[in-house]
Amino acid sequence: MIITKTPLRIGFVGGGTDIPAYYKKYTGSLISAAINKYIYIIVNKKFDSKIRVSYSTTEIVDTVDQINHPSVREAMKLLDIDGGIEILSISDIPSQGTGLGSSSTFLVGLLNALHAYKSEYASKEQLAEEAIKIEREILKEAGGKQDQYMAAYGGINLLTFNENESVFVNPVSLDINKLEKLKSNMAFFYTGISRKSSHIHVDMEKKISNNLDAYHKMKGLSTGFYKALYDNDINKLGQILNENWELKKSQSEKISTNFIDDLYKKALSLGALGGNLIGAGGGGFFIFIIDSENKEKLNALNLREIQFDFDFEGSRIIYVSE
Repeated sequence: MIITKTPLRIGFVGGGTDIPAYYKKYTGSLISAAINKYIYIIVNKKFDSKIRVSYSTTEIVDTVDQINHPSVREAMKLLDIDGGIEILSISDIPSQGTGLGSSSTFLVGLLNALHAYKSEYASKEQLAEEAIKIEREILKEAGGKQDQYMAAYGGINLLTFNENESVFVNPVSLDINKLEKLKSNMAFFYTGISRKSSHIHVDMEKKISNNLDAYHKMKGLSTGFYKALYDNDINKLGQILNENWELKKSQSEKISTNFIDDLYKKALSLGALGGNLIGAGGGGFFIFIIDSENKEKLNALNLREIQFDFDFEGSRIIYVSE
């Protein structure tokens, strides 16, 4: 039996510049952070030759081609695993439509577990690239590259997506005091709304040529945010996050709604310095930067607050047994 633990992520600035239609021409750049909310994958040798896959539903099939779950099916094909296996997933946070990169996190954790099941070593870069290959090339799912890299690597990173498909992972190395100040001046809320990010990504990609200026500006904000993280400048971080949100909304009318706009305006009126709707938008989770003395005021949003910390390990194996 193998168990892997893989972190979800929150995006700060530059999201969307990791989409191929943009970075293949202009190079993308964003800042994202892995958090201590996880997807666990359990892989176990099955008594018989069948395949059992358990997630929100349970599948018991005879062959890999019969598996309905696309990521599981293609991961097993990629690693040349056939029958006699059980795969189970458990998530700390709802795993559909929340904007935290759950589908890619699931896949990275699965690939990590399957490699271990085969007694194979897989680097963090390999796990990320294999997940990208499955999601973007084989399954043709719309989206970018940040989720796979953040799930594999963990940490707070400035990610650069190059025109030649290479990715630079530049960690933000803050001491414990700066990390604590950063975390204490952040608030993380669930909107209660789930959505399909693929629909938003498709719409964004169609409109990239019309929104190039916004993409260029968001990419530029990642450098300023990177410096402000090291400076521990909470006001500057909030200002940049707010600017990024306004640019992000301009990419597609599907990213925000009247309800989300009203929530954001109310948060600012209560003292938030800036915020971001995590992921493609449309629902899911809000992250706000706010002076710690004002955090309690955000209770007036009537949203569920999620306590979190940063994760610096990325996908890892936490249990192995014969």
